[in-house]
Amino acid sequence: MTSIDRIFDKIKRSRRYVFERKDFNGIASYDQVGRALKQLVKNTQLMKLGYGLYTKARLNSLTGKPMPTHPGGTDALMREILKMKGVDFVMDSLSLQSLSGENTQIPSSVHYSWDPKQFNRKLLVGDRALNLPH
Repeated sequence: MTSIDRIFDKIKRSRRYVFERKDFNGIASYDQVGRALKQLVKNTQLMKLGYGLYTKARLNSLTGKPMPTHPGGTDALMREILKMKGVDFVMDSLSLQSLSGENTQIPSSVHYSWDPKQFNRKLLVGDRALNLPH
């Protein structure tokens, strides 16, 4: 079994959707992990979100481009990344009201606020940039 197969197996079995490069340290050397992740991105089984961050992906049936498989979409990916990095964040009030059931309106996108000293990476999911704290 190659390192690509072992890494892809670990990704498939995981309940998580966001992975860091260091999650695969025990499988192969640093360079082998990098090559394997690059190959999985090329094969559209993973998407690169930013430096050292990857998410599970699948092809969009309409556009033919890779998209995240997370059922909650890009907003849930952002929450998972911030929680994984241990960043304290706050969601905007309309999103909080919608999630708690106080409001029936669903915001088009959730806005997060956090201390940029805790997390200051550029993250891209498709055309959407998730790096700017609001």
